[in-house]
Parts: sequence; structure tokens; C-alpha cells
Amino acid sequence: MPVKRLKAFLDENKVRYVTMSHSSAYTAQEIAAATHIPGKAMAKSVMAKLDGRMTMLVLPAAYKVDMSLLRKAVGASKAQLATEGEFKEFFPDCETGAMPPFGNLYGLPVIVAESLKNNTEIAFNAGSHAEVVKLGFVDFERLVKPTVLKFSERA
Repeated sequence: MPVKRLKAFLDENKVRYVTMSHSSAYTAQEIAAATHIPGKAMAKSVMAKLDGRMTMLVLPAAYKVDMSLLRKAVGASKAQLATEGEFKEFFPDCETGAMPPFGNLYGLPVIVAESLKNNTEIAFNAGSHAEVVKLGFVDFERLVKPTVLKFSERA
């Protein structure tokens, strides 16, 4: 079952979505393969500290964060990836590392890689390492209101 908070939010906003269960997988690439979702549509959430402020970054499974690009794009003097210990308390209803890209539901700003904007759909972990939610990118963008920037590159 996906995170109750996420499901309730999607239902309240009358968003059409699909949930898919799969065997446990821990990387976005493994999940994309297990669910037969193209890597460019499978999004992963990565936590970063930008000038000390916890921020959710959302990028395609096959991409990695370019810290220099990120720092320049947001105008931060310091940008670094957060450790699990630093961010897990923000997501009490999620398995560590399986948080959905809805930072707004957890009081966090969200920055989305511009490469995801080209997709009609977005798929992502639903709070566990065994369930994915897929919905239209337009709905995701409308509900999350992320900042869209170029901060990643193919891994």
C-alpha cells in the first residue's frame, strides 16, 4: 500500500494514478526494470542540503546529480548530498530511501530535473521498496509545484 498521506492527497485532488507492486528493489534502475517502466520515466528522489536547507531533488533513474551545476542553478554557496541519518526523520511513514517525490507533503522544497518535463508520465517509489506509483507529469507538476532546473546528467 502506498504511503497513506500520498494516496489521500492524490485522491483529494482527483488525480488518476496506478500503483504497482514488485519484488523488493533498492535502486531506481532496478525498480524500472522490475516494473517495465522506461528509465527516463522512473524518477528517484535524492536529498540534498543547499546552504544547510534540506531539499528534495527529483531526477530520472539513469541520471546523477551534478553538484556544481546544482549549486550554480540555485545560487547556493554550498550544496551537498544529505545522509540517510540527516533526512530519514522527515519521512516517518516511508522506508528510508523510498520516499515519493512529493516533498511538499513533508514541508520540503522540491527541485525537478528539467529532463523529466519531457515525459507524459512519471513513476516513483510510493514510500516502500516494493511499490511504485505512476501518474501524469502534468498532475505531478500541478500538485507539487516544483522548481524545474538543469542539475543532473546521465550516469
